[in-house]
Amino acid sequence: MSSTSLQGFAAAWRDTALGVLRDKGVLLIMLLAPIIYGFFYPWPYGTQAVTRVPVAVVDQDHSGLSRQIARFAMASPRLDVRMVTSDVHEAQQALWRGEIEGYALLPQDLKRNVLRGTPAVVTIEGNGAYALLNKAVLYGFSEAVGTVSAGVEIRKLQAGGQSAIQAARSHSPLNTQLVPLFNPTEGYGSYVVPAVALLILQQTLLMGAAMLAGTWAEARRLRAGMGAWLGRLGALSGFGVLSGVFYFGWVFFLQDYPRGGNPFGALVLLLFYVPAICVLGLLLGCWFRDRERALQVLLFTALPMAFLSGFSWPVEALPAPLQALRWLFPSTAGIQASLRLNQMGAPLHDVLPYLGALAAMVVVGLLVLWAAATPRKAEQQV
Repeated sequence: MSSTSLQGFAAAWRDTALGVLRDKGVLLIMLLAPIIYGFFYPWPYGTQAVTRVPVAVVDQDHSGLSRQIARFAMASPRLDVRMVTSDVHEAQQALWRGEIEGYALLPQDLKRNVLRGTPAVVTIEGNGAYALLNKAVLYGFSEAVGTVSAGVEIRKLQAGGQSAIQAARSHSPLNTQLVPLFNPTEGYGSYVVPAVALLILQQTLLMGAAMLAGTWAEARRLRAGMGAWLGRLGALSGFGVLSGVFYFGWVFFLQDYPRGGNPFGALVLLLFYVPAICVLGLLLGCWFRDRERALQVLLFTALPMAFLSGFSWPVEALPAPLQALRWLFPSTAGIQASLRLNQMGAPLHDVLPYLGALAAMVVVGLLVLWAAATPRKAEQQV
């Protein structure tokens, strides 16, 4: 790089950094918005796992077995038994009024059918409008019924002459122990926030870079040489890396999310991810040529990008054109690489394809900027 290009790089870096700090709109989006999101977006997911969901037990059998199931349901940390009744209509009305989120129906002759060895069905009804609450209701009642059922079967085996140890082993010859590897609390926040943090970083940088480029276009200062574009990109990327370090280094620790699997790899990822976002933002700003239009359009793209990134929706379920289109957005490669490095502790070489995709976005974006927004010779002579 020649001395002229170096001077252009330094001047563009300084002007861009000062432009971000002086522009209240860009400053709010690029620096303050990530901080606000970092503290308030994870807040609704602070409890992580759903517990003490209000439910009811409809006991139509009134036997020792049905009362034992009710007691196990009351002891479950997932459930909060608010009502024990024999009227299923009463439980349904409470469910429709929102007083409970589900109920278990223990039918008549439940104990007699169990003693006879005939199939006994316990119906569990839940509010399907809220997936997490419905899951807690189904799991809580299933665990209570399964525990009582296992006890009945073991007592039957003991009555047949087996010892308590033999009966327990006969009932469950192979024990299963579930160990969540990368989400120990199995919480919704630990699942969604580490991925959405990369999406928040992308959206704030995209809007900030596009608004700044729109400002340059309105002031007829958009065209610049390659050295100046590199300086602009370097200044914007510096702000983006600071926001990324804030999320990876502070927010994840503050909210106690799974993190730190490969901190060096996460830092390397930021050095690829942030410039790819800034290049795309500058290209969009050059295209819109209006700062307000850039904000209006990009504000509504977060949800489609979340679905296209592949962490909340199976990629295989997407139409083939969308599977190809999603690689045009840095969030696709960035989120997948971040989850592997930050949460799973994968080595850096496992995410090289994602880093390569981000590097390709940077190179192609800079070439497009150089071709579309570099001063022509005629303009330079004038």
